[in-house]
Amino acid sequence: MTNPNSHPNTVLLLKTSSLGDIIHTLPAITDAKKQLGDIKFHWVVEENFAEIPTWHPAVEKVISFVWRRVRKNLFAKSNRDELQQFYSSLRENRYHKIIDNQGLLKSAIPASLAHGPVWGLDYKSAREPIASLFYNHKMAMDKAIHAITKNRMIFAQALNYSLPQTPVDYGVKLKPADMSSLGVGSGKNYYVFLHSTTWASKHWPEEYWFELCKIAGETSDIMLPWGNNQEKERATRLVKAAPKRCHVTPKLTLTQLASLLANSKGVVSVDTGPAHLAAAVGSPTICLYGPTDPAKIGTTAQNHKHLTGSCDLAPCKKRNCPLPKTDKPQPACFQVITPKKVFERLRAVELNTNLEVN
Repeated sequence: MTNPNSHPNTVLLLKTSSLGDIIHTLPAITDAKKQLGDIKFHWVVEENFAEIPTWHPAVEKVISFVWRRVRKNLFAKSNRDELQQFYSSLRENRYHKIIDNQGLLKSAIPASLAHGPVWGLDYKSAREPIASLFYNHKMAMDKAIHAITKNRMIFAQALNYSLPQTPVDYGVKLKPADMSSLGVGSGKNYYVFLHSTTWASKHWPEEYWFELCKIAGETSDIMLPWGNNQEKERATRLVKAAPKRCHVTPKLTLTQLASLLANSKGVVSVDTGPAHLAAAVGSPTICLYGPTDPAKIGTTAQNHKHLTGSCDLAPCKKRNCPLPKTDKPQPACFQVITPKKVFERLRAVELNTNLEVN
């Protein structure tokens, strides 16, 4: 067996998912590049998100993690072959350092199989404490701090530089996109409304989206992305609010969605992964939070503003609203975030005015 190639200035990073978590890692890579100069990264990431690391110039190689797909049938020869290929890619090089900032068994085990010393969170800090058993160097981190700050701290400690006090810089470099293929022309005369999310409790009421489309559609086009059939059906219903202005997008790749957001004049989003994508590409954005707390997981960008809901239980952090349903818009915590208020805040952040956002 031949010895792996030595890469003295290359770090292996394991942050496999999810969309928001991956984007939260980008500013730490920017920090490391600015502080250490010639450092490069190889990144282990789930194949569905493999586009994202390629947007950062300090990422030299992306290693697709296929576990989520192949684990359903490990006895299939094609799946075993893919796992073997992943294992070979993982061990092809000897790394200066390995950083697992996922803190899960699914990332800690591959980290330990690669060549190089492994840094990760200690037993009390890791999301799955048992993952810490696979690390050579363990770091303590406060679970209450924002994910971006935590990542920047992990990288600073593992790579031995002082934590920068500079603003968050995602370092994203997108190639010019053919905007006509996304259903829009040249020029930033459209909004993007990110209306889809996972938890039922994080959905802004559909009747509110409908009213916002009416208001915004008086002056601008509105693009409505979607990821599955249920989301496409909602987007199709919202088009009826302003048929000449609202448009359901084609099915988009992550890179296409990033370009759509980057070239928009403003975004409204619920608590969802693509909202962090809007932050990474610098889109003026209003983010709507009901059952979740943006202090820990909210979007971070100079031109992002948060509107938080209120009710007796907010933020309840429940997937489904625990309060009884009424004839008012649901979930209850979003009732105070009206379409009129959202559009006022959107215009303010779009025009970079000083309208206070509560």
